[in-house]
Amino acid sequence: MTVLEIVKGQDNPILRTVCKPVEAFDKELKGIIRDMKDTLKRAKGLGIAAPQVGLDMRAFIFITDFGTKKQVVREAINPEVIFASDQQVIGEEGCLSLPNKFGNVYRPQEVIVSFFDVGGEQQKMRLEDLDARVFLHELDHINGVLFLDRLADSLIL
Repeated sequence: MTVLEIVKGQDNPILRTVCKPVEAFDKELKGIIRDMKDTLKRAKGLGIAAPQVGLDMRAFIFITDFGTKKQVVREAINPEVIFASDQQVIGEEGCLSLPNKFGNVYRPQEVIVSFFDVGGEQQKMRLEDLDARVFLHELDHINGVLFLDRLADSLIL
C-alpha cells in the first residue's frame, strides 16, 4: 500500500494547472492509479485527481453509489462530459486539498460522461446526483478549477 502526499492550498500552482492528456496506458499508469486508490481510501474521500497528488495528467478516481452495496471506485482517464442537464442542484462540497473548508456549489443534476479506464477501454456512463457531483468536482481539478471558484454563497468554515 502506497499512500501519496495530498497537495494542499488554493494557491498551489499544480492545483491551478490544466493537466495534460494521458497518452500511455501502461504499467506506470496502473501503479499511479493504484497509489491514488490507496491515498483516497486513507483520506476517506469520494474522489481524488492527479494534480492533488502532484501529477500533471488528466486522470482521477471517483466513487459511485457511495454508501451502498453497489459502491465502486472507478478510474477516469482523459474524461469529458458529453451531456449535462440544464437542471442544476445545489450541494455542499469539500476537498481533500482544502481541509476543513466547505461550501455550496451548483452542479448539473445529471451528466453523461466518457472516459478511459486504466486498461485503455473507453467507458460511457450516465451519472446523477452525488455521482455526477463527484465526477464534475474531480473533472474541475484536472482543469485547474477548485470548488471555491464555483461557490453559490459564502464559504462555510
